[in-house]
Amino acid sequence: MNASVASLPGAGRPAAYAAGLPTPPRCLVMGVLNVTPDSFSDGGRWLDGPAAVAHGLELAAQGADIVDVGGESTRPGADRPPVAEELRRVLPVVRELVAAGVVVSVDTMRAAVAEQALDAGARMVNDVSAGCADPGMLSLVAAVGVPYVGMHWRGHSDRMQDAAVYDDVVVEVVAHLRRRAEAALDAGIRPAQLVLDPGLGFAKEPAHNWALLGRLAEVVALGHPVLVGASRKSFLGSLLADPVTGDPRPPAEREAATAAVSTLCAAAGVWCVRVHEVPPNLDAVRVAARWAAEAR
Repeated sequence: MNASVASLPGAGRPAAYAAGLPTPPRCLVMGVLNVTPDSFSDGGRWLDGPAAVAHGLELAAQGADIVDVGGESTRPGADRPPVAEELRRVLPVVRELVAAGVVVSVDTMRAAVAEQALDAGARMVNDVSAGCADPGMLSLVAAVGVPYVGMHWRGHSDRMQDAAVYDDVVVEVVAHLRRRAEAALDAGIRPAQLVLDPGLGFAKEPAHNWALLGRLAEVVALGHPVLVGASRKSFLGSLLADPVTGDPRPPAEREAATAAVSTLCAAAGVWCVRVHEVPPNLDAVRVAARWAAEAR
């Protein structure tokens, strides 16, 4: 391994992820790598394979603990690509990042994509459907033994916002995550592999997202590591809307707000935050860790 690769945060560590989840002294930072034409924040920017690899290496060099590679946009209203197209987008990028020593997660709802990405060296599966979209996903992860993120989900992107109706969003999300955790364990996934995600922005209105953030302790209390993906999402844009025009703050201008949420998540005991820009969020979780150390 050359010196530049050895200096990357993921270098030499994939085996630790295959054996189980790491237990770091701070909240982890997962860098988003959307190899898609239509993701809400950066769709199309990294669709070209070499550009995607370069960005993944940049995320790792900036301090990302994990780089999450996804070939299907999950923004509200997005159409699903064919399996072959998702594989075409994802696999070359996974292979090259893994060859450079980066710890790679594959962001997919399809067992066929997850399996080939794991064969290519990915060390983690991030499934926004928690096994609901593809019945084969849980058994695959159980057989391979890698860490698995399961998220609260109420349907595919083209219709998910129709399901954004709750009596008590936190109670209902926690109940759903508990059921999906039980399904994962029943399928043979070990408790040490399992991460839960409350699914901010997925079948959620802004008020639902804020309620979940305000009551993260109830999600953490399920007893599994928690991943939160708030980065650049529309509820932040609504909060920061122009006071004159009412126009939401554009996605690329929501980084300070994202870092603020990362600080709060880390302080609340979240295991990992999933973000587009690594440096400000890495700073945020380091601040939270230092603050927590003094508050004990």
